[in-house]
Amino acid sequence: MVGMDDRLDVVLGGRTPKLLAEHLDLHTVADLLRHYPRKHVDQGQLTPIAGLVPGEHVTVLAEVSSCKSRRMEQRKGTIQQAVIWDGRRTLKCTFFNQPWLPDKELLPGRRALFAGKVTRYGKTLQLAHPSFLPLDEDADDVDEFRRPIIPVYPATKGIDSWTIQRSVRQVFDVLDDPDDPLPESLRMEYRLPGLAEALRAVHRSDDRAVIAAARHRLMWDEALAVQLTLARRRHDAAQRPAPACPRCDDGLAAAFDARLPFELTTGQLQVGEQLAAELSGEHPMNRLLQGEVGSGKTVVALRAMLQVLDSGRQAALLAPTEVLAAQHARSLREMLGDLGRAGELGAAEQATRITLLTGSLGARARKDALLEAASGAAGIVIGTHALIQDRVSFAELGLVVVDEQHRFGVEQRDALRSRAGDGSSPHVLVMTATPIPRTVAMTVFGDLEVSSLRELPRGRSPIATSVVPSGEKPSWLDRAWLRISEEVAAGRQAFVVCPRIGEQAAGEDVDDPGSDPGDDDDERRPPLAVLDVAPQLADGPLHGLRVGVLHGRLGVDEKDTVMRRFTGAELDVLVATTVVEVGVDVPNATVMLILDADRFGVSQLHQLRGRVGRAGQHPGLCLLVTESPDGTVARERLDAVAATTDGFELAQLDLELRREGDVLGATQSGRRSGLKLLSLLRDGDLIAQARSEAQRLVSVDPALRGYPGLARLADDLLDEDRAGFLEKV
Repeated sequence: MVGMDDRLDVVLGGRTPKLLAEHLDLHTVADLLRHYPRKHVDQGQLTPIAGLVPGEHVTVLAEVSSCKSRRMEQRKGTIQQAVIWDGRRTLKCTFFNQPWLPDKELLPGRRALFAGKVTRYGKTLQLAHPSFLPLDEDADDVDEFRRPIIPVYPATKGIDSWTIQRSVRQVFDVLDDPDDPLPESLRMEYRLPGLAEALRAVHRSDDRAVIAAARHRLMWDEALAVQLTLARRRHDAAQRPAPACPRCDDGLAAAFDARLPFELTTGQLQVGEQLAAELSGEHPMNRLLQGEVGSGKTVVALRAMLQVLDSGRQAALLAPTEVLAAQHARSLREMLGDLGRAGELGAAEQATRITLLTGSLGARARKDALLEAASGAAGIVIGTHALIQDRVSFAELGLVVVDEQHRFGVEQRDALRSRAGDGSSPHVLVMTATPIPRTVAMTVFGDLEVSSLRELPRGRSPIATSVVPSGEKPSWLDRAWLRISEEVAAGRQAFVVCPRIGEQAAGEDVDDPGSDPGDDDDERRPPLAVLDVAPQLADGPLHGLRVGVLHGRLGVDEKDTVMRRFTGAELDVLVATTVVEVGVDVPNATVMLILDADRFGVSQLHQLRGRVGRAGQHPGLCLLVTESPDGTVARERLDAVAATTDGFELAQLDLELRREGDVLGATQSGRRSGLKLLSLLRDGDLIAQARSEAQRLVSVDPALRGYPGLARLADDLLDEDRAGFLEKV
């Protein structure tokens, strides 16, 4: 008998263990048994061919309609083309130099499993040189595929679904039932089958009700593993000491509030009270602040930073790009006025100093910034990833504000936690302008308490969004350029955003957002690039306007110069990549035109359009330019963005379209997921139950010493590398 930890090369014979390891990263019995079927096919029901996506490796159950062989015209050899049929649609299968197939194996009427990569040939889909297994052979192991229900496994080139199925059968023949990590009381409360029963059922049962119960149990394993990890993180964070930063009635924060030229929204006041109370405590605040684009998160964060400064501590603001870091430095200096000019002529009595620290600073400027941070001369230090380098130290760091959390991982945030300087852990405030659906908040940001800002400040003008179908109606694009010229003539400014910078240098363009998940058209033209579009506009439809360029390859001084010129109205139009996606604040900009808009994600488009109409005096306009025809998925996405400005609604739509991706790995979108069964879209109630149970268990036994099976479950399903990605969705 073998156990879950035994290696497959000991249990299985032949080349199969090597193939499982190389192609699917399956090394142990547990790895194989946790590689669950992606679907279960009824033997008497052919698998639909409709809906196959180019690039996917699929297994199709179908019937051979015809198979013919002919000589190739351009080179030696023969080509065989089979047509398979599922009762509704047909699909071509192409083979090379196998002339015996039409007469001996792929006979009309024969049913078989076909496995291969879906490719596009002209305008039709096909399987190129697929593996196949006829289901009417006399071999003993073919009986496995005559069962009422056939499990179909995630497979890849080099190893087929039926090879995995045979391996699973062999393992179960010699498997000693594993210990169940879930406490019996929990299994009884939620009516969950045991682990051994669930594993056998999900791989081998012919009863769909039994399979469904097994899958539900195994989803509990995944959900509880995630939530236990997050609950233990929350518990560990709460045990660390933090600097108590109580409010001061006559300090910087009070002076700032007294000078505010506008009235805070109800939401800003409520969140401000939450932050003030937690900053006053002796345990570190770990809070996520999510809000609509333009909802005033920066003001909320600044008020929290000033409370920390009043207690004699420092605050650090971490931004994902140098452009955004520099923008934050300018914005905070403008908001504080003489309260942020310590050491300068005309500074207020209790003023602080704001220091910018980025990787592109010159040697002298960097040395000065490091000294100001280390000595405490700078109350607020703003920077990029340069802030978390070992050489950067702080005098007394009390608060870390992380802007746009989805650009950072837990490793960077944890690195900043060690910068407090006296053994304590600074408070942490994470901000995002991309609203987060409830299930993602519980699963990905589950170690953070969540606050939301849904109310926009008074005076913000509405943003109108329109789709410009340039392929069908090129005159609409001409009108869009004319609209920009009209806005400039009226004294206002515009953004033009492109997906790429230009010709690739070494590696990928740093600002390339990538094709949107689900795109499968290999014949699309390359995405439009800033370096190509800008001169075309300057010489063409925007001739006579002052056109600037901004992208990630520019040096920090060049970026800062361009942004200052645009902010100061020395430029009329800024042609840029997504470096302007977050934080860039140019009140005079009223038009955002996004070229190749279908190549951006829904939430990204919502972020981009939030860059215009910020002054409140003039309404903002966002134009989504696309060549995607009406009726396509890409156009449906753009129409959805144009139909609503509710970022929370769009965030849920974005999750549904992107299909959550690999929330436990580096892949952030697409069809693969480190969670093999659990779905952030479908399983919100189960996730909530698992979160509650995990919180209860960890509250009484933080180290899970009384539940070694649960500790092992979390470690097995969430190794250190995957756990580090929990906050990178």
